Amino acid sequence: MDEQPPEQPPAADGKLDPRAELSEFLRSRRARLKPEDIGLPSYGRHRRVPGLRREELAQLAGVSVAYYTRLEQGNGRNVSAEVLGAIARALRLTDAEHAHLTHLAKPRQHRRRRTPRTQQLRPALQQLLDSMDSVPGYVVGRRTDLVGWNRLASALFGEWGSLPGQERNWARMVFLSESSRELFVEWETKAADIVSYLRMDAGCHADDPKLSALVGELSVKSEDFRRLWAAHDVQEKGYGTKRLRHPLVGELTLCYETFKLPADEDLSLVTYHAEPGSPSAEALRLLASWGEDATRAGSASREARRD
Repeated sequence: MDEQPPEQPPAADGKLDPRAELSEFLRSRRARLKPEDIGLPSYGRHRRVPGLRREELAQLAGVSVAYYTRLEQGNGRNVSAEVLGAIARALRLTDAEHAHLTHLAKPRQHRRRRTPRTQQLRPALQQLLDSMDSVPGYVVGRRTDLVGWNRLASALFGEWGSLPGQERNWARMVFLSESSRELFVEWETKAADIVSYLRMDAGCHADDPKLSALVGELSVKSEDFRRLWAAHDVQEKGYGTKRLRHPLVGELTLCYETFKLPADEDLSLVTYHAEPGSPSAEALRLLASWGEDATRAGSASREARRD
């Protein structure tokens, strides 16, 4: 008989529990699959659990029920990469989900650092961002923290420079700021993306007290976050399209690209661009001009105060 323990709350001791995360992740992925999806008989209409039973998943992965049960209970210390691969195939995991499963099952082997370094932007990288005067760009790090950005990104998404350091975080802005719901036309998609990035981060840095504190804060303050966090969806940030509704230039459709920084794989450069000649490209041009005017006005005001 499959037991479905309740979703565990975020840890209060400064870290997330990899064993609990592993257990909940496997159960959530197993619940997505139906027997008929993988060619197994459904054994009638009345089933005690949603999705596959443990014995069905174990059969599909070629492992014993007892072995899989131990793994789903959070005991993945001695599991091999081959077994994890078989379970990932049986569960039809994506590459990101497979990586997340491996991080959770073998946290000691995949922990990058005992103490995460302070996230900092190299001066040359900030200069590169500043030179991209027609392309909104920013660097995002662990916990969806904003580490650096250019003027156009701030004009597009909000005046990030005026925020306290702790508030320069995509998850906090998306779930705790009403303005984000107005800015992102498909807010639910953006919110789900942010949570899936945090879930991926949690698999790599379960012992990060700031991550645990962030998850705890958002779980308390946002019902939407609690719902999405419980889904255990994970993904890496890649590329795609976002529709924005900007208060100054109206609606824009922008493509984004993500580039991992080789010097620090925890940091990613994200850029946005519009199709050449499109209304969105013209809106970006107007926004860039507005940003230049605002910068000049601010500089003039500072000069006047000095005089």
